[in-house]
Amino acid sequence: MNIAVFPGSFDPITNAHVAIVDRALGLFNKIYVAVGVNTTKKGFFDHDRRLDIIRETFSGYGGAVEPVRFEGLTVDFCRKVGARYILRGMRNTADFEFEKAIALNNAVLAPDIETVFLMSSSGLAHISSTIIREILTNNGDVSQLVPAAVTRAMEERDSL
Repeated sequence: MNIAVFPGSFDPITNAHVAIVDRALGLFNKIYVAVGVNTTKKGFFDHDRRLDIIRETFSGYGGAVEPVRFEGLTVDFCRKVGARYILRGMRNTADFEFEKAIALNNAVLAPDIETVFLMSSSGLAHISSTIIREILTNNGDVSQLVPAAVTRAMEERDSL
């Protein structure tokens, strides 16, 4: 079984992330969408809410996509779940340089785990969680950029 880990903060998950997972399911039998814990960052959504949003987003995928929370090194988490692949999406050349450095270091730490890069789908390369958070902070409409679960989560958050 080909298992991949798609690590990130997913704060929030975007349509670009979903497109990467959709395309990667042609390569992998199972994908863990792994929400990493960064203790130095305060998220827009807390980790539990992000996981709920991701679960809702991929609820119709029959278990092929499993949202999980993890701490520590991605390669250690890969070993824990039996994944031989790390899945990463790239939007542009700046992403490439950043991701290449991480992939090369991961290869030193875990030569048995391969990083697989997928380019963003046409029309989605401009979407980033950072930009989405900025739009949300300023009460903008992100409904065309994120899964419906994110929009619902924002509505719930605003009603509190």
